[in-house]
Amino acid sequence: MTTKISIDCMGSDLGSSAIVGAAVAFANREPGVKLVLIGPEKEIEEELKKNNAHFHPRLSLKNAFEVVTMDDSVEIALRRKKNSSMHVALNMLKVGQVQACVSAGNTGALMAVSRYILKTLHGVDRPAICAAFPNQKNSPTYMLDLGANVDCEPLHLHQFALMGSALVSAIESKPRPTIGLLNIGKEGTKGNEVSKKTAELLWADHEKGVLNFYGNVEGNNIFEGTTDIVVCDGFVGNITLKASEGVGNLVKSILVTEFKSSILNMLGGVVARGAVNAISRRLNPSRYNGASLLGLHGLVFKSHGGSNAHGHEWAIQRAFDATKNDALSVITTAVADPMP
Repeated sequence: MTTKISIDCMGSDLGSSAIVGAAVAFANREPGVKLVLIGPEKEIEEELKKNNAHFHPRLSLKNAFEVVTMDDSVEIALRRKKNSSMHVALNMLKVGQVQACVSAGNTGALMAVSRYILKTLHGVDRPAICAAFPNQKNSPTYMLDLGANVDCEPLHLHQFALMGSALVSAIESKPRPTIGLLNIGKEGTKGNEVSKKTAELLWADHEKGVLNFYGNVEGNNIFEGTTDIVVCDGFVGNITLKASEGVGNLVKSILVTEFKSSILNMLGGVVARGAVNAISRRLNPSRYNGASLLGLHGLVFKSHGGSNAHGHEWAIQRAFDATKNDALSVITTAVADPMP
């Protein structure tokens, strides 16, 4: 069965070229997909020509003459730009013309417009953003929420755990993924009242066999791979995401600077090139691009606006994998009827 995905081509910091290039590359290597590229018709056609894909059998184009910019407020994106590439891509998902949607646009606008067009699932009060982080086990640690909900109650964090567990079980083929609650200590007495009450809800579901709750985890456990999923509010999650990106850039900058600092270090860099390249591949943020907007009547994936074509291709891959593994049905069932 062919999977159809709508691609909002207008959200990348690098322009439509990066996203169209990613779409062409993915379509060339994945015969089971059809991609609908959405944006100003002439601009997308030019990019397709540059990629020698103007007549690609599994790439089609849908015109959208408005663009949601990074500076646009939610109000502008939601009310005044209803003919934007973002709106068109999501409306295609709503009416069933595609099975998933990918956009690199303004995150706040994408969440607001997605929620307005698609609506939330039964049993979900607030959608959440979920993305994968690298860890020492060379497997992803999924974390949510990463910025959609700054203030959360225990009920919301409980719902995030249900959605995250359903997503990982579908995509990673793990029937009972482990869940950790991000806290300032592993002991049950640590944290604020929200975290303590959330832990009570998660332990109750653990006892019933609904969730596989590990307990509290700390920040370092995210990258150690202690649990498959880490749950937190969007305020903490977004800070963690940006801090980890900053550390990654710092490490890369330090390595480059030190290897270039002397002839001896340059020779050492040549000797260690294989290991350095392997480290770079493992920590490459492009491999983990593509955040899921969970809790909606549709699969929506947010690609990082600053990603290159390779990173956008990974976001399309995640949307494709989620569709092929029927992640939406799994998530819908989990939040509507959380029974073992």
